[in-house]
Amino acid sequence: MPIPSRRHLLALMCLSALAPLGHAQSQPAGWPAKPIRIVVAYPAGGVSDTVARALADKLAVQLGTPVVIDNKAGASGSIGMDAVAKAAPDGYTLGFAAISPLALNPHLGKSPFDPQKDIAPVVSVMYSPVLLLGTPASKAKDFRDLLATARARPGEIRWTTSGPASLGHIMLEQIMASAHVQITHVPYKGGGQQMNDALGGQFEVLSTNAGPAVLQHVKAGRLKALAVGAPARLDSLPDVPTLAELGLPAANLSSLFGIYAPAHTPAAVLARLNAEVNKALAQPDIRSKLDATDNVPTGGTAVEFARQIAQESQSNARIIRSAGIQAQ
Repeated sequence: MPIPSRRHLLALMCLSALAPLGHAQSQPAGWPAKPIRIVVAYPAGGVSDTVARALADKLAVQLGTPVVIDNKAGASGSIGMDAVAKAAPDGYTLGFAAISPLALNPHLGKSPFDPQKDIAPVVSVMYSPVLLLGTPASKAKDFRDLLATARARPGEIRWTTSGPASLGHIMLEQIMASAHVQITHVPYKGGGQQMNDALGGQFEVLSTNAGPAVLQHVKAGRLKALAVGAPARLDSLPDVPTLAELGLPAANLSSLFGIYAPAHTPAAVLARLNAEVNKALAQPDIRSKLDATDNVPTGGTAVEFARQIAQESQSNARIIRSAGIQAQ
C-alpha cells in the first residue's frame, strides 16, 4: 500500500480550516488604523522568519496597512512571547512562534509570563517536521539499525538537540523510554554550531527542524535522514519513515507554529486576524513557500489552536516529570 503524502492526509483539515469566518465578525470598527508589528521569537534568516515575513506581506495587502517584522530571539521563544504578553492589547502587536514557549517552557520555570493569562492564541500557521539525521560518525543504515546499536552498546550513541527540554530532547526521551535503549544526550545552544559539528562527525545523530539547508546536506549525502517527526512522510523525502511508522508514536512530534496576541485584545480584532491569516494560508504562493521548506500549512479556529496548546502542555508536563528533565 502506498504511503500517503502529508498533502493527502491534511487536505480535508485544511479545507475546513480555511473557510472564511462571518462577515460581521471580520469588521471591527476602526481597526487597523496604523502599522501592525509581528514579533518573531527567532533570529532573522531562519525558516520560521521566512514564513512570518511572507505571511506579513500577505496580511499587509489584505488589511491595507503595513505589517512589520520584529525579531526578538532567545530563551526558546520566551523573550519574544514575553514582549507580546506585555504589549498593549489593541491588535497592533502580534507574536509568531512555536507553541513551546506556552506549552513547554512554563513547566521548566523558564517563562517570564503566564501563558494562560497573558497570551491569546489567534490561529495555527504550520507544522514544522523534525528530522532525525545520521552524521558521518554514524554507521547506522536506518533507524532500526541505530536502535539495535543503542541496545548493544548503551550510551555509546551521542544524540544532539537544540538544548535541554527542547522538542528534540522530548523526542529523544520518548524514544529511549519506548524502545528501551540508552542514548547520550548532547545539548547545543545554537543550530549553527550544531550543524557544523554534525557535518564534521563530532557525534552520531542530531534532531533538527526540516528546511532547505538541511535537505541540501541530505541530498548531497553529507547527512543521512533516518526518520521524521511529522503527521506523514515528507514529499521531499518519501523513503524516510515517520517515527509513528517505526512503532514510536509517542515520539512522533513536530513543531506547531502560530500567531498570538496579548490577552484582552478585542474579540472582534482576534476574529478578523484569524480570518485574514486563514485567507492568506489559502493562497497558492504561500502554500508553495511552505511546501518548499517542508512545512505543513494548518490554519483553523482560535479555539482549536488553544486546545492543541493545552494538550501539548499536559503531555509535556508528564514527560518532563517522568524523565526528570531540567532546564539549564
